[in-house]
Amino acid sequence: MKARYKTIVDRFAARIRDGQLTAGTRLPTHRRLAAEERISLATATRVYAELEAMGLVSGEIGRGTFVREITLAAGHGVDQQVMMPGVRDLNFNYPSQPGQGEELRDALRQLANVGDIESHLRYQPHAGRKADREMVARYFASLGFTPDSDNILLVNGAQHGLAVTVMGLLQPGDVVAVDALTYPGFKALAALYHLELLAIPSLADGPELDALDTICQQRHVRAVYTMPTLHNPLGWVLSHRQRQQLAAIARQYDLLIIEDAAYAFLVEQPPPPVACYAPERTVYVSGFSKNVATGLRVGVAICPGSLKPALERAIRATTWNTPSLLTALMSHWIQDGTVARTTVLKRDDARQRQALARECLYPLPCIGHPNSWFVWLPLADECRADRIVKALMDNHILVSTAEPFSTSINVPQALRVALGSVPLESLREALVAVREEVEYEMSR
Repeated sequence: MKARYKTIVDRFAARIRDGQLTAGTRLPTHRRLAAEERISLATATRVYAELEAMGLVSGEIGRGTFVREITLAAGHGVDQQVMMPGVRDLNFNYPSQPGQGEELRDALRQLANVGDIESHLRYQPHAGRKADREMVARYFASLGFTPDSDNILLVNGAQHGLAVTVMGLLQPGDVVAVDALTYPGFKALAALYHLELLAIPSLADGPELDALDTICQQRHVRAVYTMPTLHNPLGWVLSHRQRQQLAAIARQYDLLIIEDAAYAFLVEQPPPPVACYAPERTVYVSGFSKNVATGLRVGVAICPGSLKPALERAIRATTWNTPSLLTALMSHWIQDGTVARTTVLKRDDARQRQALARECLYPLPCIGHPNSWFVWLPLADECRADRIVKALMDNHILVSTAEPFSTSINVPQALRVALGSVPLESLREALVAVREEVEYEMSR
């Protein structure tokens, strides 16, 4: 015979799935449900816990239990969806510049006509060819960061750099401190490798580092994952003082620092990387996807020499080596100035799009860096982000809720709007539609 609470769970589930209980509906309190169904308070809590495990409701501390928007694509905001014609994607950033296709064609011709072309058909060193690593070192030196080429590992994009760092240096069950809102790709890695993430509360200009110190006193934290230079999704850039404090905490508690610099190129004259403040314990991860092209999967992991063998083993276990044809192409573009030129163009593009977003979304509160390709829109407590996302999706506009970015128990009601993928001529219209949908939700 089915347990009584299971019958209640099934009844709620059926009403949610057939649309009788719509997204954003506030369900009875645990105490009221217990009284209405004549069950114990513990059983009422179990009912809601099971519905939450099914992905049908979400509990919010101090506010109650709400029906979730279940028509959204699974993993929306994390897993890139196949784009249908007419869809305006404000969920992912894959920026490009006119003429890059011809630049690629010319570069491939030049690579085909010089050097030992057959060398690209053979296995390469796990960390990448020495000449390519030296060229990458010169690129970073031009930005004010001077890593030793021997400590550079070439990887298949920044995400692969994060993966080999996790795989090579952490163990299942390790505790990693992360920002309360952070890059969904790292959350996905943590789930895959069974890491425990602890949220560092956020201040207006960065993580609350005193809270990180307290977390380290209370738990055995193995590492901290940070985006100090143009944080995704909040856009902050940590100051010199904040970087010093983070390095000091890492030394005090023997933390590995994983520094994600995927968007750092958008910031003009930023402070030095955290890797310069704590070089003996920092793995600096970056790539050329955003500032050159997303399809050219070339990234870097820069580490202290003591950690390099472990990272090389992880590269060997995953891809053996990054294809030398891609790394040679990127080296060629670094040498002839293409990377530098493209970076300037994309930085200008991001600045233009951010200004447009502020104009179109006014008077909504926008959080973001002036040069970034994304905007964070906090919503009023009574608004439901999933309902807004669903309405915009019905209008062929994709944005993300806070859920993919959140690492804390209480997920804020907010939207993350990516600006780098939609052509400028249609971006304005899409942003106005976002503002209007948020205003409509507020009016409800």
